[in-house]
Amino acid sequence: MTNPAKKQRLSVYLEPEVMKALAAHAARRDQSRSLIAEAAIASFLSPDAAERQEAATTKRLDQLDRRMTRMERDLGISVEMFAVFVRFWLTTNPPLPEPAQAAARAQAGERYDAFVAALGRRLAKGPRLRQEISEDIDPARDAQ
Repeated sequence: MTNPAKKQRLSVYLEPEVMKALAAHAARRDQSRSLIAEAAIASFLSPDAAERQEAATTKRLDQLDRRMTRMERDLGISVEMFAVFVRFWLTTNPPLPEPAQAAARAQAGERYDAFVAALGRRLAKGPRLRQEISEDIDPARDAQ
């Protein structure tokens, strides 16, 4: 009669690359090759293995989905903000007469450099505009 607590012997043929990988892994872990192979087989045969892998994949996909949602939201805010700015600028700034356009072009470079410097300071210290706008805004309420 066999003792149920006693381990049973199994002979397995492995490809040389697989055997090298098994031996290297066992050496790194300071474990026997038999113990590593037993754990691998148990993991492979476990009914939970597929479920754990699916859960890990689902979790990662959910994280990516949330990131994409935030990116879409931020891009939408940026587009709307730019459209509002352009509309405001076009309605409040009349076209310059021809003689004043040359002076305006000369000042444009200086003003642009000041804008880029201010933008750099804002990005360096924060907070970002997207952080200032509440994520809890109800789009259904705004549509009314």
